[in-house]
Amino acid sequence: MRWAPRGFGGHRRNPEQVKQEGWLEQNVLVVSEADPRLTWPERELVRQLGDKLYGMRKEARHGRLDP
Repeated sequence: MRWAPRGFGGHRRNPEQVKQEGWLEQNVLVVSEADPRLTWPERELVRQLGDKLYGMRKEARHGRLDP
């Protein structure tokens, strides 16, 4: 018998589809600072929002590596 619980088989959504549905259905925006569809000012805005909401990343702070 080939049976799997609901959600464990069949079609798997790609990440972009999940992000789109999250925005349209949940008002949750998931965007990468490195998304090539964004212009430089848009990437900078994403970085600033991330810093404001979650704190600055430890590996790189505004384009320079921490000592």
